[in-house]
Amino acid sequence: MKFEDWPLASTLLAEPLKGRGYRITVRDLVLAVSIGIHAHEKRQRGRLRVSADLLVGADLPPHDDFAGALNYEIIVSGIKALAEAKQHINLIETFADRVASLCLGDPRVLAVRVSVEKLDIYPEADSVGVLIERRRA
Repeated sequence: MKFEDWPLASTLLAEPLKGRGYRITVRDLVLAVSIGIHAHEKRQRGRLRVSADLLVGADLPPHDDFAGALNYEIIVSGIKALAEAKQHINLIETFADRVASLCLGDPRVLAVRVSVEKLDIYPEADSVGVLIERRRA
């Protein structure tokens, strides 16, 4: 099943949005991250592909007004900052959870699905990875 085939709203929310809300997506952001448990992964950054699907529980911004929109630029720059951190991360699950927490930092985000894939791990596989889902309590 592909990332986009998982219906975020029905998977994560007990009741529908009742006409409100929209989704913000970040697809296939490729970044170099210090991640992994092996010695060679600790010496050299590896490529990750990150995708995030955010369910925003707010009305669309009125009158084409940027001020009321959830700014995806903040999400992308936040993910990049996590990737550029000096601290080594052992698990892609940890990185995915940090991305989810970043997204849920905006109170308008009701739920998020994050996919993190390690690239260049197995020559016979496009990637290996993890998919996590989180929702606001």
